[in-house]
Amino acid sequence: MRAMDAAEVAPATYAWEIQAEGLKVRVGRKRLAVNGLDLSLGIGVHGLLGPNGAGKTTLIRALATVLRPEAGRLALLGQQVGKLDQRALRRRIGYLPQVFGYYKRFTVREFVEYLAWLKEMPKQEIPGAVQRAIERVGLADRADDKLKTLSGGMVRRAGIAQAIVNDPQILLLDEPTVGLDPAQRVRFRELMQELGRESCVLVSTHLVEDVAAACSDVVLFAAGQLVFQGTPDDLAAAGSAADIGDSPIERGYSALLGDRAGKESW
Repeated sequence: MRAMDAAEVAPATYAWEIQAEGLKVRVGRKRLAVNGLDLSLGIGVHGLLGPNGAGKTTLIRALATVLRPEAGRLALLGQQVGKLDQRALRRRIGYLPQVFGYYKRFTVREFVEYLAWLKEMPKQEIPGAVQRAIERVGLADRADDKLKTLSGGMVRRAGIAQAIVNDPQILLLDEPTVGLDPAQRVRFRELMQELGRESCVLVSTHLVEDVAAACSDVVLFAAGQLVFQGTPDDLAAAGSAADIGDSPIERGYSALLGDRAGKESW
């Protein structure tokens, strides 16, 4: 089958960058980690919240076309996943897994260049795009240092750089702030807001303060299903002083999850 040009991925118009209807995704042979999900996401920064085991990572892997849906419909940039060659679609997606592999002998620049090559970016565009991505995550002064010499937080920032190097229309980030110090997390939030002006950004995190500060929309996910979708203010308004949490948005999170939130305590 002929690989489509990037322009063929996105029709002239489509309602949503991400649209799922009755989506089911299985992990292994038995468990449905995503079970009948209906979800529509457009331009902006969307926070994906939920307890451990909720299915957040499985959902993001399906959106990244790493996992194939078992049932339902999933459309990305107007293209139904699984119907056509996915290579052209993947060129327009940025993805940072919760755990990602890399060659420790690579420098930061070599790592980001390699991922740009895997995304089939035009050869002449790669050097400039790599430099911009590295600068945006604050690693310009370490660009030619080997990854094995970097701290965990710096490696995480290199991972963010590879996710944004192709200026993706859909950006999927799974726990991107793990290992970042407070100042770096503030800069990360600013970067997400910049990217969300023109792209659909979905950020999975356990840090509700990141959602409150950077996201225009919150998706609350539990047991493979959508529990809530709305603004951070809407989420905060769902809680009360009687609910668990140190902030209004944490109390709203606890209130909407109900018994599921209680199972997380120790």
